[in-house]
Amino acid sequence: MFSFRSIENYHVFLSDNPNGCVVAVNHYLSKIEEKKQLNSFLEIYREEALQRANFLDEKRKDGKPLGKLHGVVIALKDVIAHKEHKLSAGSKILENFTSIYNATAVERLLAEDAIIIGRNNCDEFAMGSTNENSAYGNVLNALDETRVPGGSSGGSAVAVQAGLCMLSLGSDTGGSVRQPADFCGIIGLKPTYGKVSRYGLIAYASSFDQIGIFGNSIHDVSLVLEVISSQDNFDSTLSTKPELYNDNLNKKNKKFKVAYFKDMLEHDALDPEIKSSFNYLLEQLKQDGHLVESIDFEYLDYIVPAYYVLTTAEASSNLSRYDGVKYGFRSNSKNPDLSQFYKNARSEAFGKEVKRRILLGTFVLSAGYYDAYFTKAQKIRKLLIKKTALIFNEFDVILLPTSPSTAFKIGEKKDDPIAMYLADIYTVYANLTGLPSISIPLFTHTNGMPFGIQAMTNQFKELLLFQFSQLLTHQYKSNPTSF
Repeated sequence: MFSFRSIENYHVFLSDNPNGCVVAVNHYLSKIEEKKQLNSFLEIYREEALQRANFLDEKRKDGKPLGKLHGVVIALKDVIAHKEHKLSAGSKILENFTSIYNATAVERLLAEDAIIIGRNNCDEFAMGSTNENSAYGNVLNALDETRVPGGSSGGSAVAVQAGLCMLSLGSDTGGSVRQPADFCGIIGLKPTYGKVSRYGLIAYASSFDQIGIFGNSIHDVSLVLEVISSQDNFDSTLSTKPELYNDNLNKKNKKFKVAYFKDMLEHDALDPEIKSSFNYLLEQLKQDGHLVESIDFEYLDYIVPAYYVLTTAEASSNLSRYDGVKYGFRSNSKNPDLSQFYKNARSEAFGKEVKRRILLGTFVLSAGYYDAYFTKAQKIRKLLIKKTALIFNEFDVILLPTSPSTAFKIGEKKDDPIAMYLADIYTVYANLTGLPSISIPLFTHTNGMPFGIQAMTNQFKELLLFQFSQLLTHQYKSNPTSF
């Protein structure tokens, strides 16, 4: 019986099994079929994945050089372009659209011998925190199918959580990798803005979006980041500095300087058990010789409003290209004029949440309100960046909860968008400031659902982030009911 623990162990398995890639792909195809009620996948590349697995097995038998991700089975969120495969962003307006090129991240995966097994369901245009906004139905949490998996990358998170692939790629604009990772009990990484090329990633908010990674070990996630973060001339915001992580993850006896925001721990929305577990972790870190200090953070109440003003403004601009003319959905309305044609296409094909955010963004960009909202939100973003730079002059890591609660029931917050937006209070900070951030599963709530901790380092300090994450996963994983 095939089982996956890590890429390293998988490569040992392949060295002893001539047809190991085919065995692995067949295993995941069987698991996907067995768990199809989770609605994690919108499309499975069955024949293509098996053909590539057979090709990679032959490559290994022939003694040819192997890629870093040789035979690793990966799934893609339905916002990441894969040439000659459908790409819909979970939306009816892109129904049956086929990508004509690969995202840079996908090119890098394939160049290192990865196997792409399918595309994952997601909230429409990556707008949502529950995966209830997809035009193709809800994704279910594999640990409790009455609960949401988080969003917007819920399908990608569940694919890893339920063992339907080895790793997956998502996108993170305000927590869309870290929050579903937290709800599903797996690792979710958002790299520094500019670390991974956005070429081939369908845009929601271009100055926030970043491709992220789901996995079950820091080693695996860091290896995938090594592969997909290489130079790309198609993204002018990209850093050109390549880094290697795996050989430098374990720093024995390293003592970290850790900051946390007391204001965020005192927030009314935070679940008492999550707060208790967070405080327990802080005490354990102190006892083990790490410097742990609280910091006053006066901008807490401005984070979520600034985020939603800026991202909806960018969404209003980015989504204006979807007009029903060149590709995707086209309205069946009879003989409309051009203006009405656009209205019909967008009204019929965009979902409720996408319409809400486009309208909000159009409003804050309008002549009468631009300075009152958009300009002020940009000022808040600048203040946050300055405050963060001062913090990292003295500390290595900032610790936060990932989410104020564990995974909640399907439909519980769907009719209250304000409550849904406030659930992003701990994750959007990293996107506003461009920081790398990771959600690490450490605890189990008394309701049976997992939750973890969120760690952030300064921009382009992913190695430090991985080193600290490795420390947490090796020394502090526990069950809070025993505290």
